Amino acid sequence: MAGEAQQSDLILRQARQSLAGQQAGGRRAGSIGRRSAALKREHTMRKALRAVLALGAIIFAAMVAGLILDGIGWTGVIMTMLAMVVALGVFSNYPKLKVPTLESLGQGDTRSLVGRTELWLERQRPALPAPAVQLVDQIGLQLDALGQQLDGLDEAAPAAREVRKLVGEHLPGLVSSYTSIPRHLRGEASGGASPDQHLTESLGKISGEIDSVTRQLASGAIDNLAIQTRYLDYKYGNALEDGTKVAE
Repeated sequence: MAGEAQQSDLILRQARQSLAGQQAGGRRAGSIGRRSAALKREHTMRKALRAVLALGAIIFAAMVAGLILDGIGWTGVIMTMLAMVVALGVFSNYPKLKVPTLESLGQGDTRSLVGRTELWLERQRPALPAPAVQLVDQIGLQLDALGQQLDGLDEAAPAAREVRKLVGEHLPGLVSSYTSIPRHLRGEASGGASPDQHLTESLGKISGEIDSVTRQLASGAIDNLAIQTRYLDYKYGNALEDGTKVAE
């Protein structure tokens, strides 16, 4: 009965998160959260700016050459057009968006942590089982809500360190432990449950913890946040250890 109650709570929480996301205007296709979508949008804008500057430089160079040589002729016009096409091709594809590594996620300020974690999770989605993918999408919405609370949080506050540990260490650490297991072993039961099941169960717990942390920050319960998140290692340690055993 307890398991069924937890599952019902999870379903209801997912429905509420989905409804909130739709009411907020939804998310960009391919992004699990608004923060990662914003990072992609900023990257695209920077590429577009570089492309515009490159095109401007090519046109300016052609005009200067025309003035010096008293015209560049059809050959010059064709060369200029080719240079513009090449510049557009290059700056449309490069540089690629740099996805944070597992090691770099915990670095930097807490406010940017949400977007970087969302980007990292998006890269891991293809390797996850379907139930876990659904939870990752839900966590993306929850991270957006958490990010709003982090915007007003002092970087030096103990709560900031606890949030960084939850979002930058425990969550990606769990997913990384799963993806390190050979694919053909992820569905095999070990100790009563498979790595796929362990991952889904643990992601559900982390989802609940993120929701709890967000609510505490919103209500100003910073001290309670520091107390609760001390138990994260205990909560998720068993699932991570099981995954490591299977990988070995």
